[in-house]
Amino acid sequence: MAERIICSKCESEKIKKDGKRKTENKGLIQRYKCLDCRTRFVVDDGFFRMRNSPLKITQAVDLYFRGASTRGVQGHQGMFFPHNASNVSIYAWVLKYSKMISKFTNKLKLKVGFEAQVDEIEFHRRKSSKAKLGTEKNFFIDSVCPQTKFMLSSEYMRTRSCRDIKAVIQRIKDRTDTQIKIMTTDGWNAYTNTLKKVYGYNNKTGKYNVVHNRVVVSEEQGNFNHPIERLHNSVRARTKVMRGFHGSINSANAILKGYEIFYNFINKHQAIGKCPYELATDLKLTQNNKWIELIKLSKTSF
Repeated sequence: MAERIICSKCESEKIKKDGKRKTENKGLIQRYKCLDCRTRFVVDDGFFRMRNSPLKITQAVDLYFRGASTRGVQGHQGMFFPHNASNVSIYAWVLKYSKMISKFTNKLKLKVGFEAQVDEIEFHRRKSSKAKLGTEKNFFIDSVCPQTKFMLSSEYMRTRSCRDIKAVIQRIKDRTDTQIKIMTTDGWNAYTNTLKKVYGYNNKTGKYNVVHNRVVVSEEQGNFNHPIERLHNSVRARTKVMRGFHGSINSANAILKGYEIFYNFINKHQAIGKCPYELATDLKLTQNNKWIELIKLSKTSF
């Protein structure tokens, strides 16, 4: 299907090609002209006015989520690219594209099993890069489908109140409609009331629309052994070398949104031999560089 092009100023579809623009990092880019307002423009593919190539940017983002630090990525790319980017730029790329892609992926409808598992990870976020200002206890609340291994919803929150948990569970309901019949959680009391509010009560059956499978374990038993704990091991393996998120809650949330994208769409899951999105969505990604494909889809979907 041909790409739909509209004017960046007046949103008219009366467009014609009008030469090409020469760029240093992306070569020749098609320029267009609006026949209504006479504006000349190029299509924003997600890398508009970026001073580095899409390949270099997405390579940096991928390396970061595979475990390299921003300075480690900088050192690696310095071996292969003549004009190296700073570690600050690399960090900015991670935040920018994690937020951009997640706006698209969060709205994808899912085909999942009958169960969703919800849990949280406790983090101690540094309030600032200055250690003397201390830390603050936060929570990463997430959910996974045991059948497809797809991370259904996640948010990095300041607390784990009913309001915070509701934001995660409401997105699960929006994305899966009536597919989820069982919600498995730990013994945290906030889950019970929140599930009832989000999924509601069926007067015909005299039951709630979702069964709450509440797994309570003691400290001696440890965590309940479910697929979500395997997911948490992967998250902790990446975040333990970050020495604590510091500064903004939004930045910490963006980083973990990026990890959700990496987990669902980029990295093959060993148990299923493919990326979780291949089982849980109708999305077809055909390029080897799925980061570029997701970025372009996130720009053309709005």
